[in-house]
Amino acid sequence: MAMHFIFSNEAVLLFDFWRVHSPTGMALSVLVVLLLAVLYEGIKVGKAKLLHKTLENLPSTTSQQLILEQDRDSTGSGSTPANSTRLRWFLCYFGQSLVHVIQVVIGYFVMLAVMSYNTWIFLGVVLGSAVGYYLAYPLLNTT
Repeated sequence: MAMHFIFSNEAVLLFDFWRVHSPTGMALSVLVVLLLAVLYEGIKVGKAKLLHKTLENLPSTTSQQLILEQDRDSTGSGSTPANSTRLRWFLCYFGQSLVHVIQVVIGYFVMLAVMSYNTWIFLGVVLGSAVGYYLAYPLLNTT
């Protein structure tokens, strides 16, 4: 395996079964890696939007929650707003964690594809990142 960038139509990408031996195969592989890079940028933006929505939907003051919780406990009610807030927080946090894991996995796939040291694959990742950034980041401003 070469430890420098090469222009070649042959490569092994990510898995042993992803062997490229032709110009057509390389073009398809570059397209797949480009789409993975676009997806990575989209997930980064989606994760930021999800965090923003989570923070927007959760109450801002915990002191009021504690007062409400103490009042509910003194009246003997079984279900409290604090419990539903905790459940919502847990579900949002769990969703954030899943999105993060997906982002990390795709990021490592893209990094390992670049580590094939194939110049075409590298250019596909760079172009995919640029296109993904161009398409995804304006979505951060929309509410």
